[in-house]
Amino acid sequence: MAVLPKKNAMPVQDPQVRAHNFDEVALGYGREVAMAEAQRCLNCKNKPCVSGCPVNIAIPDFISKVKEGDFEGAYEIISRSSSLPAVCGRVCPQETQCEGKCTLGIKFEPVGIGRLERFVADYHNANFNGKANVPLSNGHRVVVIGSGPSGLTCAGDLAKKGYKVTIFEALHLAGGVLVYGIPEFRLPKNIVAKEIETLKSYGVDIQTNVVIGKTITVDELFAMGYEAVFVGSGAGLPRFMGIPGESLKGVYSANEFLTRSNLMKAYEGDSRTPIMHAKHVAVVGGGNVAMDAARTALRLGADSVSIVYRRSMEELPARKEEVEHAMEEGIKFELLRNPVEIIGYENPEDKRDPKNGFVTGLKVIRCELGEPDEKGRRRPVEIAGSEYVMDADCVIMAIGTSPNPLIKSTTDGLDVNKHGGIIVEESTGATSRAGVYAGGDAVTGAATVILAMGAGKTAAKAIDEYISSK
Repeated sequence: MAVLPKKNAMPVQDPQVRAHNFDEVALGYGREVAMAEAQRCLNCKNKPCVSGCPVNIAIPDFISKVKEGDFEGAYEIISRSSSLPAVCGRVCPQETQCEGKCTLGIKFEPVGIGRLERFVADYHNANFNGKANVPLSNGHRVVVIGSGPSGLTCAGDLAKKGYKVTIFEALHLAGGVLVYGIPEFRLPKNIVAKEIETLKSYGVDIQTNVVIGKTITVDELFAMGYEAVFVGSGAGLPRFMGIPGESLKGVYSANEFLTRSNLMKAYEGDSRTPIMHAKHVAVVGGGNVAMDAARTALRLGADSVSIVYRRSMEELPARKEEVEHAMEEGIKFELLRNPVEIIGYENPEDKRDPKNGFVTGLKVIRCELGEPDEKGRRRPVEIAGSEYVMDADCVIMAIGTSPNPLIKSTTDGLDVNKHGGIIVEESTGATSRAGVYAGGDAVTGAATVILAMGAGKTAAKAIDEYISSK
């Protein structure tokens, strides 16, 4: 049978409809379409797709099960390597990882590996009601700081080996960036909750509203009898540009804007968490977080939303799919533009601080691309005298985040780099302090969900070896 040159299409909501709701955009494969997509897999002998997966899922093996219609068998294979398959199937950048290595992709479109993973996980979650096979306890206790993708992965892998794992989460809801950072229309929160319940079924204890560094220190955790600590506290400290006007009302970090919408449900009419329903929104940045913020602002009722990015479309770091979805929904792209000032006016009614006014515009300067920088990307060069002011009553800064400094400030012997990231041994996740491991955004700064999961997996293996050797 001839191989279809293109992936089976993913059904999606109509752009004009979805731009006004928070329902999931991609609707997922049905069983017949999933089996048809699985037939496109060549089942290569050397399995290059596996090398592109940070958690090393046995991809051809699970796809073979999908071909046979054994969807629960496919889930069992995936879950040996991944604790969050329904999440990864939705938000992983497969195009640069597993699908980017797919042999079929040399001549045709690669197999829709992410779409198949999502289908398998959703099928399992909808149809499986059995109980997890909880392993016998090995008598050892480990603590995980943070319940984001790296922490959940580390906890899941250790729990399956018999460890008693306690996760401490600073917020009131577990999930980390999966619940506060990624919008409902890309990752429904009931999906995250289901994945977390699966982890709990293995005996993982999750305690929320515990701020390590304030409520408890790392030193105290060891004194309480925990034998190892994994730090997966993420990168929740927002970055700003340092340009005039950033203290004006109507200026958000993307982290705050998305947290208010995603975690605190500010888009609901009865929410007690305020959020600005602006008319003209400018989002500074070009990554996935910028796309999320822009598409959220549109759904909150903005008349216009613009992505302001200092390079061209070719250098835009966001996933191609997210960019395409944003364009379909009417997001504008102001490329080769760099903000130089946020324009505002004083509010005479604000007696506390008459300078703390409201945003009325964003001054940008046109750029052109020059020589490559140290990362190989062509450096934007500002064009003198090309400034102009864009309409904006809300500006969202989506230019990255830094690791939370609390862990370092309350833990002796933990080395960090100049960006605040915890320094680790790459092959193990071990920090400069014995028994303390780290991974995910707390180490790298803001990165992808699957890379954080890979770091959690690496650390879990190293923690097991460390405790077993004591």
